[in-house]
Amino acid sequence: MISLQPQSFSEFREMARKLLAAGITPEQVLWQKSLFNEAIPQAQTAPFSVPKEYLELAELIALHRDPMKWALLYRVLCRLLHGERQLLKIDIDDDIRQIRLMEKALRRDMHKMTAFVRFRKVEDRFIAWHQPDHFIVERMAPWFQKRFGNVRWSILTPDKCAHWDLRELTFTPGLPRSAAPDGDALEDLWKDYYRSIFNPARVKLKAMKAEMPVRHWATLPEAQVIPDLLLNANARVLQMAKEQKASAAAFVPVSANLGELHSAARHCRGCTLHQHATQVVFGQGPANASLVMVGEQPGDEEDLKGHPFIGPAGRLLDKAMLEAGLDRSQIYVTNAVKHFKFEQRGKRRIHAKPTGLEISACRPWLEAELLALQPKLVVCLGATAAQSLLGRDFRITTERGHFFPHRWANELVATIHPSAILRAPPDRRDEEYRLLVRDLKQIALHLNSQDIEISS
Repeated sequence: MISLQPQSFSEFREMARKLLAAGITPEQVLWQKSLFNEAIPQAQTAPFSVPKEYLELAELIALHRDPMKWALLYRVLCRLLHGERQLLKIDIDDDIRQIRLMEKALRRDMHKMTAFVRFRKVEDRFIAWHQPDHFIVERMAPWFQKRFGNVRWSILTPDKCAHWDLRELTFTPGLPRSAAPDGDALEDLWKDYYRSIFNPARVKLKAMKAEMPVRHWATLPEAQVIPDLLLNANARVLQMAKEQKASAAAFVPVSANLGELHSAARHCRGCTLHQHATQVVFGQGPANASLVMVGEQPGDEEDLKGHPFIGPAGRLLDKAMLEAGLDRSQIYVTNAVKHFKFEQRGKRRIHAKPTGLEISACRPWLEAELLALQPKLVVCLGATAAQSLLGRDFRITTERGHFFPHRWANELVATIHPSAILRAPPDRRDEEYRLLVRDLKQIALHLNSQDIEISS
């Protein structure tokens, strides 16, 4: 029996290589804390390959706090290399089920870190204290560097602290909660903002504590005002009912399943557009798509057949994507508005631009799609889609092709809608089409630089 305890994924990978070369089975290794790692018998390492998915999963699972993770990872590795190449696809397998549970816990923890970290200004630096469930600080620090790269900040945790000084990301040993500041003027502004957006009609304390564990409340300014807000909840519910605007929010289920969202959208009555449209036109594409394209609304053909981007604009987009090297079969396509808005002119139905209220009413569906997909990149096709996600001040003419960090994806970029090319004067269409292809090629290059497979 060999006793080992890696301190990182890279150390585990090196140990695993030596164990495999020496023919050491999972039953012969005791993965536990000890004064020192025992020597692994020397043997010539033979080349071997494992699925890319395993390497990505193993690197993530290495951050889990459960010390049994190393035994699990080595056991799965051995099974993959000894005749069970499709093991990762068998979710009912005990080992794979355990890995998936760990993966889910880690992704949830990473999401909570982005949601619950609250910075407080101390002199020329912003400081936050957070207590993650797992060892995710180094993995998440680049996200904060990208999001808050223009200010100096530190995130303190019990395990490890991350620091950004505008030039370099560094890490130091963990610190207790007492090392972090208690508050600043920004906190009062945040409390006022939270009061303004607090929805008493949707308060469910049990669900709130599940999504926002009580142990995080000490570092969340909004948690301090919740008791007072709850005291006046009933009166605010009545007032909100009087002032309520059209919205699809009441029809959107709490689900990360695109099929369930699509089924529910068929019954949406969040605005008046459903009264005249043939049917809802929901997004389509792979549920694991890294790239999402968002247009304005379905057109006449899409409304009749129930599929997005299949009309003239969709066919033009397909042609442009093909030239740019993008594979539509790997891309999720959808619209900011799910029902066709039109003006009847004789037998023809002419596209009519949706109003701001209609776009706002339909936004919960788009947000639910993006939450379920968690894409790496969202491409907004046209001003309506861009303003739906980036605000009414966004201008395609000046900001197209610029990549922005965003809450619903790692990044968001905008370009023109292909229908704008169809509506352009004949002498401008070729140039506008060339610019669209240029933008899509830039997007393809950007994704390839991040090793995201969406090319044809």
